[in-house]
Amino acid sequence: MSLATAADGAAPQQNWLDRIGAGHVILAVALLLYPLVASDFFLTQIAGYSMIFGVLALSLMLLAGYGGMLSLAQITVAGIAAYAVAILGSNTSNVLGFGWPWWIVVPFAVAAAAVTSALIGWISVRTEGIYTLMITLAIATATFYFAQQNYAIFNGHSGYAGIHAPVFWGIDWRDPKPFYFLCLGLAMLSYAAVLYGSRSTFGMTLQAIRDNPRRMRALGYHVTAHKVFAWFLAGILAGLAGVLLVWFNGRVSPGTIGVDVAIDILIIAVIGGLRHPIGPFVGAIVVILMQTFAIDIVGAERFNTLIGLVFLAIVFVSPDGILGLWGRIKPHLAQGSLRAGP
Repeated sequence: MSLATAADGAAPQQNWLDRIGAGHVILAVALLLYPLVASDFFLTQIAGYSMIFGVLALSLMLLAGYGGMLSLAQITVAGIAAYAVAILGSNTSNVLGFGWPWWIVVPFAVAAAAVTSALIGWISVRTEGIYTLMITLAIATATFYFAQQNYAIFNGHSGYAGIHAPVFWGIDWRDPKPFYFLCLGLAMLSYAAVLYGSRSTFGMTLQAIRDNPRRMRALGYHVTAHKVFAWFLAGILAGLAGVLLVWFNGRVSPGTIGVDVAIDILIIAVIGGLRHPIGPFVGAIVVILMQTFAIDIVGAERFNTLIGLVFLAIVFVSPDGILGLWGRIKPHLAQGSLRAGP
């Protein structure tokens, strides 16, 4: 540091690597190179699917980790976006399907998801803890049964099929490699946005409201408005994931927004850790790998039991999930490396 800098009391400027973090750079390079060694199955069924559910769990982490608001309605919000894509775009179910181009359909779908999320938030933010969880569970359950019984809009139990990802720039974005990079780009942007937002004025205010809402209200902050806006932002993330999910499956039905899927998203977020935006993606990889290969290990009748046991083991050892467990191990590894030194 120069004498002038020291005299002025200015902090030394960080270079771009220090600001981004070496771990983020290494991870980004590894993910960009992953298609060179992975098969189409691992590109879409494992990596792409994990990133979709990682973004969904990230929307839950935004609410629960920074806002203290647990939700079981994130798949419901994503389902609204998925149904909007089927209804406003094209499908082969001969029900609705207005045939709008994808670049109009996607913003409408995401906006519908965000508004739906804000409405759910407006209903539930006046409660706390288990009461918020139960309200969102009731909304998710009611939406599932309504979609199953309504044929005019949701086409009942069958839902919509024949929904294709767009083709532009001469690329079919449902092909394995393009779809992988599409999911990767969305996941990276979502992760960066949540990480940046957590350090912004709104993010710090939301965390302060989580810790002491009464004090923040006394200081003049509109607690309810901040919470509802957090739900709106989480709805954008869930809506984007819903669009990718309907392109991935090529269809959407009430089973897509079932209560079992809502619980899976909560499990993903808790297993990964609710204290950092990378946690949902770690949890998604673990759960998707177990859901894909556990059947071969323990059979179709017991694989849910295996997932439940792994969930209980992780939560019992580390309530903060895998990231919390890593946070406990890392200092011991650092101490070991110091002892091994000269």
